[in-house]
Amino acid sequence: MKKRRVVITGLGTINPLGNNIATFWENIIAGKSGAAPITHFDASRFKTQFACEVKEFKGEDYFEKKDLRKYDLFTQYAVAATEEAVKDAGLSFEELGVSQRAKIGVIWASGYGGITTFEQQLKDFYAGDGTPRFNPFFIPKIITDIAAGVISMRYGLLGPNYCTVSACASSNTAIINAFDLIRMGRADLIIAGGSEASISPASIGGFNASQALSKRNEGYQSASRPFDVDRDGFVAGEGAGSLILEELEHAQSRGAKIYAEIVGGGMAADAYHLTSTHPEGLGAVLGMQASLEDAELNPSEIGYINAHATSTAAGDLSELKAIAEVFKGNEQLLVSATKSMTGHLLGAAGAVEAIICILALKHQIIPATINTTNIDPALPQHLNVLLKDAVHKELQFALNNTFGFGGHTASSIFKKFD
Repeated sequence: MKKRRVVITGLGTINPLGNNIATFWENIIAGKSGAAPITHFDASRFKTQFACEVKEFKGEDYFEKKDLRKYDLFTQYAVAATEEAVKDAGLSFEELGVSQRAKIGVIWASGYGGITTFEQQLKDFYAGDGTPRFNPFFIPKIITDIAAGVISMRYGLLGPNYCTVSACASSNTAIINAFDLIRMGRADLIIAGGSEASISPASIGGFNASQALSKRNEGYQSASRPFDVDRDGFVAGEGAGSLILEELEHAQSRGAKIYAEIVGGGMAADAYHLTSTHPEGLGAVLGMQASLEDAELNPSEIGYINAHATSTAAGDLSELKAIAEVFKGNEQLLVSATKSMTGHLLGAAGAVEAIICILALKHQIIPATINTTNIDPALPQHLNVLLKDAVHKELQFALNNTFGFGGHTASSIFKKFD
């Protein structure tokens, strides 16, 4: 059976650099940092006191006030980003019949789900007299699949509906799953993406304990510095990215604008360590090779890679080793790490960075890596890592890398739409 082509027809986001696509892209190209002191809780006793938080978000812009208590912030971010993506795609579901809505699904990712709700409810319980007084929506607020369910209920979508969880590879995995279901004919359109709202005491404290976070409290805006010899860990981020994936003829029949085409996806595992990547990037190599094979592309055809590059010592090194192995001889390839601006959105990172790849193809502009001034000499030196300023470049294919605790790897490839 001939596989169907899949295109991207809508984008939406809530993230530290903007609460819509236009603002986000403007700030990404300008090389702005989303880092600031933590406001979600008092972080004064923590080793890390800053993060890339979403700014000026108001849940009441998307929900009735009486309904807000039903939804954790990660679900609110998911709905807000998806509302923008649906409008951007020019979609209206109200008049569709059951059979049509049964071919429209939601695959939504999150690594942490409702961790802030979980923490607050337990805090309230242990501070009380021992009598359980939990929010009646406690369980549906914290489970990671609930954002997918809420999105489907909001629009009456009856197709495939579930959550992917593969740590920081979660939303890239969701996009690849959506791509597979559409090209196999099991869906015509899928809303895919991810959201995270995990800047909380347990999250920051836990990452501090594992030595994963930067502790540059006096220079937080330049703390995320992937590939730099002085990098000391990632900067936590939050937000959401939502993409409308649609079968090509379905999109064309309704006159939809098309941002880009998704042409390949590959997933693999390091099978090495709970939190560290394989020293030689084995899982990354296999995932990128699988994505190239799926897209039927040669490594020489990729013009841009949005690296996972979180600014950790081991992770940056293993990823660039993997890229150097897979793309040996590709002199046109540019690599950049946009987490230097957004921070690490964990389970939502893949979706937000997929949006960056798609917009890079649409506008023929590649965003840079900021804050990095001294490339670590241990890294492969022949790779073209884009620093400081965005550049205009003729670009046909872009690859998006994501890796997660547990050894999960996912790579997706997007193509400029012809």
